[in-house]
Amino acid sequence: MKLGLESLDYGIFLAYFIIVSIYGIWIYKNKGTKSADSKDFFLAEGSLTWWAIGASIIASNISAEQFIGMSGQAFQLGLAISAYELIGAISLVVIAVYFLPMYLKNNIYTMPQFLQVRYNGSLATIMAVFWLFLYILVNLTSIIYLGGISLEKMTGFSFMSCAIFLTIFAVIITLGGMKVIGYTDVIQVVCLVVGGLATTYLALDLLSEKVGDGNGVFEGLRLIKEKADSHLHMIFKPNEFFVHDGKGGQTDAYKQLPGLMMFIIGGQWIVNFNYFGCNQYITQRALGANLSTARNGLLFAAFLKMLMPFIVVLPGLAAYVLFQENADPAIVNGITDNGIVRPDNAYPVLLNILPTGLKGLAFAALTAAIVASLAGKANSVSTIYMLDIHKKFFNKNLSEKQTVLYGRVAIIISFVIALLISPLLKNFGQGFEYIQEYTGFISPGILCIFLLGFFWKKASTGGALAAAILSIPLSALFKYQFEEMPFLNRMGYVFWICVAAHVIISLIQSKGKDNPKAFELKKDWFKVEKSFVAGAVGVFAVFALIYYIFW
Repeated sequence: MKLGLESLDYGIFLAYFIIVSIYGIWIYKNKGTKSADSKDFFLAEGSLTWWAIGASIIASNISAEQFIGMSGQAFQLGLAISAYELIGAISLVVIAVYFLPMYLKNNIYTMPQFLQVRYNGSLATIMAVFWLFLYILVNLTSIIYLGGISLEKMTGFSFMSCAIFLTIFAVIITLGGMKVIGYTDVIQVVCLVVGGLATTYLALDLLSEKVGDGNGVFEGLRLIKEKADSHLHMIFKPNEFFVHDGKGGQTDAYKQLPGLMMFIIGGQWIVNFNYFGCNQYITQRALGANLSTARNGLLFAAFLKMLMPFIVVLPGLAAYVLFQENADPAIVNGITDNGIVRPDNAYPVLLNILPTGLKGLAFAALTAAIVASLAGKANSVSTIYMLDIHKKFFNKNLSEKQTVLYGRVAIIISFVIALLISPLLKNFGQGFEYIQEYTGFISPGILCIFLLGFFWKKASTGGALAAAILSIPLSALFKYQFEEMPFLNRMGYVFWICVAAHVIISLIQSKGKDNPKAFELKKDWFKVEKSFVAGAVGVFAVFALIYYIFW
């Protein structure tokens, strides 16, 4: 397998880089405010359209963790890993209807601000610090790591060189503010969808050529059905299906996707409701718009989300069959590392066997996904730090210009920290699993606090603080005392314990009375337009059909 890109590939990538850069500069100069406005920098207030909101949400969401990590888990687990994308689409619809009105009608712009308005400042500060650590040490770090791996496999440059390149590119985009991020994300999404689908097409065509009779894409799909039937089920049972763990051993697939229990106990719902509904770098795109525009943006994101299995899961399945059939030494050698099967190598290896020109397109698509996601997350780090920590504790009287300047400094510092520790993630096995598992230490408590804070008027600060404090130690206790428990089930159990603690303490503190800080709830807030209902029905129908066919 030849590492590196040809001149044509670099030319295509350079064209992508120039287009994104020029468009970003144009947006910055023509659509930004003439003065240094912090709301414009952090939120792009009132300027993002529904299609820009939806595209930006997906661009921030779909990154190396999907292209590399989820494709790797498709190699490992099969079609079942699509659950994250499919349930994510359902969650976006639910959040558009029920969560967005609670933010927008109460003028909430950051997640810590919600905690301060609904509970108190101490809880807001505690969680702001948690979020900063989570976004930098888990999210930014893992995306740089997985992105660096993929570019290393494609170009032949060292991991650190690739990671530095991605970081610098992302810094350039991020320093322009949320408006530049939002509108350049439209180009990024076009690149990642077109390039991703092209990679899927060529992976299936390659499978047909190497394993079948060379009859094209549909034969490739048929070969996946014939050669990897075990990888075409959405629901696992315990001890039914053992897979490579990325560390040289085997693991029960049920531990990563625990069948019906991840729905019944609620692990999958917690992952997605927390990620899309209580997550600064996702909700931030919608919080500067009116309710109708924001809802349509989330619905558009849900439709784009349903495309992701075609872009990131099918290539992993094709790579699995090629590997199992020993169809190409380059693929087998690329996926193994010193005798250890590394599922995360599946997608980069496929990219390397693309023809000249298309490899450049795929390179641009992957870079677009990585950079867009890094930019969105870093902007959220800066937003939380400046609005919820720096201006509260260090300097309350910062001018708008100073706020934007310090926000840019925070962006650079967060990237430097993430870049320096990213090589350490090599010891954690599967990248996508790492992100989900360690984010899951805090997400049960966060979702509990937000749900009860939104919809239960007796929810108290003491109850919320108990949920916040319990989430991490309970998760650690379950992880190390019940090692065989799937992490999604662990998240579910921790969530319900946090809910119980929150409710009991709130009832004791409230003495049966509503909390004076409780949000108002009006039925008309949750009414949606007929066009939204039609789109939502379409999303739910596709979800049900996929589970019916591939149960």
